Amino acid sequence: MRKLTTLMLGLATAALLGVSAQAAGTVKIGLILPYSGQFADTGVQIDNAVKLWVKQHGDMVAGKKVEFVRKDVGGINPPVAKRLAQELITRDKVDILAGFALTPNGMAGGDVSKVGKKFMVIMNAATSSILDHSPYIARTSVTVPQLEYSFGKWAARHGVKNVYTMVANYGPGIDAEVWFQKGFKSEGGKIVGSVRMPVVNTDFSSYAQRAKDLNPGGIFVFIPGGTQPAALAKALRERGMDAAHLKILAQGELTLDQPLKSVGDSALGTITVFHYDWAHKSKMNKAFVEAFNKEFHRNPDIYSIGGWDGMHLIYAALKKTHGKTDGPSLIAAAKGMHWESPRGPIAIDPKTRDIVQNVYVRKVEKVGGKLENVEIATIKNVKDPAHGAKK
Repeated sequence: MRKLTTLMLGLATAALLGVSAQAAGTVKIGLILPYSGQFADTGVQIDNAVKLWVKQHGDMVAGKKVEFVRKDVGGINPPVAKRLAQELITRDKVDILAGFALTPNGMAGGDVSKVGKKFMVIMNAATSSILDHSPYIARTSVTVPQLEYSFGKWAARHGVKNVYTMVANYGPGIDAEVWFQKGFKSEGGKIVGSVRMPVVNTDFSSYAQRAKDLNPGGIFVFIPGGTQPAALAKALRERGMDAAHLKILAQGELTLDQPLKSVGDSALGTITVFHYDWAHKSKMNKAFVEAFNKEFHRNPDIYSIGGWDGMHLIYAALKKTHGKTDGPSLIAAAKGMHWESPRGPIAIDPKTRDIVQNVYVRKVEKVGGKLENVEIATIKNVKDPAHGAKK
């Protein structure tokens, strides 16, 4: 309680002194991302997209100069995320909070956003309940239920009879387990077992063996990005549990570029669900991928698209408010916005402030001699079912 009171007094004092960046003709955006540690590449890819957006669209919006203050949260560390968000508002005088690659950090930042009445854009973290932490948050990434409820239904309708689920034991992983199972069972599928694995983990051998012992018809996997997808794929492959022997179903982190390079041809046939891949076929995405590769010498990924569309939302909201940067004005402007993204058509649900978008089911295939996630089904205009159930 004492910490919350101190935070509120600090925010109130800053407001009374009139020291907001807006008064100086600037818009300051505070980016809280993991620039170091296990999830550093996630932070880098979000920031790469932010930098590309500014390069292409300029650093002026609604007559104000856009400036960034970048903070390294290091990994999953809610206390540090909260402290950094507080410092960004009270010391660095930012107008907008953004980034938040990981759910626990997003929740911590949301608490600060609520007290400080600051517009906050979630560019990656995917647990539905993050938005409940502040009425000033909007999301431009994805929610896990949005992907997995649709995917569970699709899998049961396409010949998968029984599944063993393996998920990381934190908010997004639990969401993945719950919502995949809901969708799968609603179409007659059977769950033969499940396990929740430590979120910071590098050895999956015992978990892979447990799954093999149950001899399921399919395995559903959710683990965060970073180094884990390749490690889990390796553990499954070593036990003969690749897509040639059973259905491997997963959220798309398992078949990002780096894991595919590490796993090689044993990934062929793996079926995943995601909201974006650099191989998505559209004129806008082709231009985005080419520009990203020219600038950073690599493909964009789901982290990049969250950063890219996060900047689109920030710029569009600022234009709509004619440069006003207070949280109530910006979130009101964000609600109901819709635009064409490199991933396809997206919108911000005016009731939930969450993203509405297409969900893509993909299969790993060889294209031009290289492994690629090939879209085999599109589920259109999907809302987050968790928030939908609440409203």
